[in-house]
Amino acid sequence: MAFYPLQIAGLVLGFFGMVGTIGTTLLPQWRVSAFIGSNIIIFERIWEGLWMNCIQQARVTLQCKFYTSILALPPVLEAARALMCVAIALSLVALIIGICGMKQVQCTGSSERVKAYLLGTSGVLFILTGIFVLIPVSWTANIIIRDFYDPNIHVGQKRELGGALFLGWATVAVLFIAGGLLCGYFCCNRKKQWHRYPVPAYRVPQKDNQRKGAVPSKTSTSYV
Repeated sequence: MAFYPLQIAGLVLGFFGMVGTIGTTLLPQWRVSAFIGSNIIIFERIWEGLWMNCIQQARVTLQCKFYTSILALPPVLEAARALMCVAIALSLVALIIGICGMKQVQCTGSSERVKAYLLGTSGVLFILTGIFVLIPVSWTANIIIRDFYDPNIHVGQKRELGGALFLGWATVAVLFIAGGLLCGYFCCNRKKQWHRYPVPAYRVPQKDNQRKGAVPSKTSTSYV
């Protein structure tokens, strides 16, 4: 099977994308406390994530607490949770389908066409995973930036972009590259099969007068 390095690179990047998606979902550093002012002595740092919030005191003690109520959460947080969970499921399914489409795996037979379609499907799912990760990460970043520059919000309630958001953007880039490589392999494999089995040439039908010439003509006429 040609273009084998594209399969390996796409699946390896897809695996790292899945790990990054899980890490982005679980890390609590989506929103971190903003330090505004000239005070350089900071005793407390607040982290807010999708599942928990943490307080770090004097860079020594770290206390984390899961959200006790699901219904009391803001709609933005609930939507981000749902999208990230869907992204994790899609990345896992994409990785399994991509592994089944590898050359060495014989669970789907030895048909190159079937394996190429599996890898193409895996690439599309990785791209969809990147989209599902990009939406909540960018949405949360937009809300943080909007509230940061809002003069009506108290300084103590303002937040900054956390490390989980930057990890999410990096994960989106990795997932898009992985999906592009696998989709590129699928397109290259289709072109290869197209050139291997060319379409038979169109045969021009014979003219009617040629067919008539093949019919034997009468050499004599009988009269009654």
